[in-house]
Amino acid sequence: MTSSSHLAVASAFAAAVLTLPSLIAQTPPPLRADAPAGAVPPPWVYTINTPVPPGAPAAPADDTPRSVPGSTVRLTRAQLGDLFNPPDWRPENHPPAPEVVAHGRKPDVRACGYCHYPNGQGRPENSSLVGLPAAYIVQQMADMRAGLRRSADPNMRPPAAMLAIAKASTVEEDRAAADYFASFAYRKWIRVVETPTVAKMKIAGGVFVPIVGDGAGTEPIAGRIIETPEDVARAEVRDSGSGFIAYVPPGSIRRGEALVTTGGGTRTIACGVCHGADLKGLGAVPPLAGRSPSYTVRQLFDLQHGTRRGPWAPLMRAAVQKLTLDDMVAIAAYTASREP
Repeated sequence: MTSSSHLAVASAFAAAVLTLPSLIAQTPPPLRADAPAGAVPPPWVYTINTPVPPGAPAAPADDTPRSVPGSTVRLTRAQLGDLFNPPDWRPENHPPAPEVVAHGRKPDVRACGYCHYPNGQGRPENSSLVGLPAAYIVQQMADMRAGLRRSADPNMRPPAAMLAIAKASTVEEDRAAADYFASFAYRKWIRVVETPTVAKMKIAGGVFVPIVGDGAGTEPIAGRIIETPEDVARAEVRDSGSGFIAYVPPGSIRRGEALVTTGGGTRTIACGVCHGADLKGLGAVPPLAGRSPSYTVRQLFDLQHGTRRGPWAPLMRAAVQKLTLDDMVAIAAYTASREP
């Protein structure tokens, strides 16, 4: 796929997203000034698309059907941007989906399978739903509907979209989606790599992608987690068979292991107490192993700042209250590196 085709697909996606309500830019609410992780949502965690430079050429109209390796499906740009009929390149790799997952309900309940993929594997800017406990998914939708769960940065579009969808969806739709995603297993999706430097990146379609041409190069990772597609072209057409790489600072996994398994003294609480010794979940408590580290850091930050206040949030209060951002990075690097 050419760079102009990439831009055309991203533009179609952006236009589709903007049709949802409640996605206008907002002034972020004040966050805890005394939070150990800081009072400003880290921009590498709460990804907002890099603005297109003024005068950049528009993508040429191109409705040539696209394809991905290992699939016989062919889709046009218009089909790739249809929020109510998400690209399903591999329908044989997941059970039949309920209506809310496969098509949603117009005008405000987009298909769950669009952002999270029909197989629920998800992306760094949203979450993996497959393999989560159904009760957990239903509760999170209820929390968003009740105003008990929001993003520390309301200008990040995917969480804002979820708030709009949660307010419009029904409990019956929530349960149907939750039962579907809970009915089959999450598969390894993210490769964690420790490195002191990363390619210079921009954010497009909600995810980091390497800069090519002018501005390309490398830079220090500088305490961040940079989660990027294994194959940018396949991610841009929402191929549910192509995963992600998470670049993390050197030593993160070992440091995270100490925090996760022992609590680091008085720093936190061993995660296995609630999430299971293998981090694969315990009852209605969600699994952590192999899941997106970007998503994990966002949730730890949100919990520390109280923007997640649902009935299960108090269970995490003692675990997050002393964590610095470096602690969160280490924890997320380790949990993402585990086998799901």
